[in-house]
Amino acid sequence: MLFLNDEVDLKPTEMEIYNYINANLDKVVYMRIRELADATFVSTTTILRFCKKFGCQGYSDFRVRLLDYRKSIRENNRLIQELDETVFIEYFKRTAYHDFKNMIQKATDIILESDLLFFVGTGTSGVMATYGSILFSSLFTFSLPVIDPQNSPVYYLPDQLDNHICLIVFSVTGHNAEVSDYINRFRVHPIKIISITNSANSQIAKSSDLNIPYYINTEMYQDTNITSQIPVVYILERLSREVYYQKHLQNQI
Repeated sequence: MLFLNDEVDLKPTEMEIYNYINANLDKVVYMRIRELADATFVSTTTILRFCKKFGCQGYSDFRVRLLDYRKSIRENNRLIQELDETVFIEYFKRTAYHDFKNMIQKATDIILESDLLFFVGTGTSGVMATYGSILFSSLFTFSLPVIDPQNSPVYYLPDQLDNHICLIVFSVTGHNAEVSDYINRFRVHPIKIISITNSANSQIAKSSDLNIPYYINTEMYQDTNITSQIPVVYILERLSREVYYQKHLQNQI
């Protein structure tokens, strides 16, 4: 509530003060205690009790913290930058390099040896996991999206599936605790893990058998990571088609 992370137990009158402050934040930060009391039809004593519930020594302390809170809101609400297509042009140029082609080929070899694919991710990466599972289910083999790793137990995985499963993991930062824990639970089985992250220098990347990094600018809006997923979509579509063609080539032989 306001500048606190926790909820505060407010009486009905105090709730009216809270609602007034929220609705008139730009004005309240410059009000004196008497002005706020008059605007909310309460006494200055009630305002002081309200301030103490927010961990403040008095009204002056409350107003200072309220100013900081308003400043943080304004900083978080800055306009995001326009999409810079040159970032993607540079990325697609890199996909023509030998290193990228080599990673795609290694990932293709791992997937072709698998009978079941798990696509793992949360948030935006969960959307990519869902898309990947649909794509590979259509072009290669039965695939499952795991977008809630904490509630997707793997304790009773049949031993017969060992060496037949591949985890394809998505994480922009490469440091998602839920996803890392899920990987560790799978690691008791001899499976393969491919990760697609924005950097090879991350926990998830280093715990994978193969990592495909895409290296583009990380972008945040407030508390949300809005880094573009265009490179991830390209990797999925290129990889799925490579797997499809090589599978059919093997069948012909």
